[in-house]
Amino acid sequence: MNTRSMIFTLYGDYISHYGSKIWTGSLIRLLHEFGHNDQSVRAAISRMNKQGWVQAEKIGNKSYYSLTPRGEKRIEEAAKRIFKLKPEKWDGKWRILMYTIPEEIRAVRDELRKELVWSGFGTISNSCWISANNLEKQVYDLIEKYGIEPYVDFFVAEYDGPHENVKLVEKSWDLQEINDRYQEFISEYSQKYIIDKNKISKGQMSDAECFVERTKLVHEYRKFLFFDPGLPEELLPERWLGNHAAALFSDYYKELAEPASCFFETVFKEGNELKNRHEDYDVLDHPFIID
Repeated sequence: MNTRSMIFTLYGDYISHYGSKIWTGSLIRLLHEFGHNDQSVRAAISRMNKQGWVQAEKIGNKSYYSLTPRGEKRIEEAAKRIFKLKPEKWDGKWRILMYTIPEEIRAVRDELRKELVWSGFGTISNSCWISANNLEKQVYDLIEKYGIEPYVDFFVAEYDGPHENVKLVEKSWDLQEINDRYQEFISEYSQKYIIDKNKISKGQMSDAECFVERTKLVHEYRKFLFFDPGLPEELLPERWLGNHAAALFSDYYKELAEPASCFFETVFKEGNELKNRHEDYDVLDHPFIID
């Protein structure tokens, strides 16, 4: 599992609920549980810092990393989608974004495409993206972020034929492939859920093991944010496995939640105690603190 991606998972599922700031040593300790070494963790968090997802702070001779406003926003958006058990009711309208971004700013165009896919947009034709979800705010945030107002047009409209709305879905997304991915998730994690639930009831899983399994569960499930556009129920096929997968994820997550949080809190508090001690020294202008 990619170190940077795992750090995003930890921020989303744990750190963001504890002030969004963590000591590098605590982060390294947590990721050791997954086989990541010190160097890979430091390199990954440094890269996230350069990309604007986290910001660094020195307290004494210790480095702490907290989410930036951009990071907090992304985590909040992801959490809403990850923990949503059922599709929202559709208002019958499509959000349509069209652009003609010049070749000389191709890098901006590539980044915009990644953002649109993550948000749940699909392509109906070249440079024409659609979504059935209320994403007006996200779209205008992207337009402002990348400074592309001269090159885009955005519509909110109803489809008037000559086909049904589901035809637009078929053109824009491969729902069968997404359903197959959900089937794989269900096949693997339904068995793991039964096994771990039995172990927990018998006291045969440690807090650290529950932490590992819960983090892996969230890490795997959140990958659907890059595949599943989160379409309203009215546009989904009859045998849609997304709801089954969401229910399984929720049940398994709840089973692991308490012991996993206990392990995280133990590691997190050790780093926090160090932070508090250094802050006490700073108040006293301690002369031996090394920056």
